Amino acid sequence: MPRTPRPAKRPVEEPLSDTIERYLEAIFYIDAEGDVVRAARLAEWLDVSQPSTASALQRMTKSGLVESNVAKDVLLTHRGRELASEIVRRHRIAERWLVDVLKFDWLTADQEASRLEHGMSREVADRLFELIGRPNSCPHGNPIPGAGGKRPPERALSTLSTGDCAPLLRISEVAEHEVPDLLSFLGEHGFALGREIQVLEVSRGAGTVTVRVNGSAVAMSMEVAGKVWVGV
Repeated sequence: MPRTPRPAKRPVEEPLSDTIERYLEAIFYIDAEGDVVRAARLAEWLDVSQPSTASALQRMTKSGLVESNVAKDVLLTHRGRELASEIVRRHRIAERWLVDVLKFDWLTADQEASRLEHGMSREVADRLFELIGRPNSCPHGNPIPGAGGKRPPERALSTLSTGDCAPLLRISEVAEHEVPDLLSFLGEHGFALGREIQVLEVSRGAGTVTVRVNGSAVAMSMEVAGKVWVGV
């Protein structure tokens, strides 16, 4: 009797190192804000040398995770974006669990989620996602990949004029990283998703904007206000 051939086994992908996961995550965040991703920006973001970044990007290019164009922009390939989305998904699900269930503040939850994301499997993330009620976003409004839901129209707080009011929708991941104390600052001053923000004063010359939120006046730089997104 002829032997039935066994189906070919799919090649087993080697797990990504924490270093490569951090690069994928950084590229995803910067790109999601519409910014250009360059090697120098990644080196600054990850606090590593430019030669180290160049070496990592070379490995990622050979692995089919990133590519570059004529302008030397770093672009995620289809596979790279899939993997980056998985990492971001784990991070944002962990954040929601840490804030909603364990009652950590925004900044602590973000820091702890950065540790948890590298050791969490997809199965654990999926079960945690169900446990916390299938949320659409992280605690500060950025969408969870694969969660569904339509992203509402938004505008930067810095574009509003004196007297304008709008609800807080999200805080840029880029701002969270580049202004480490931003989440603590906003949390301590009563900023919360959906909470109404009223613009009290805009000083374009001084580069500041003052808003009222949760009954208190809060002043911030125009640069920070440009990373706080509100409803249209």
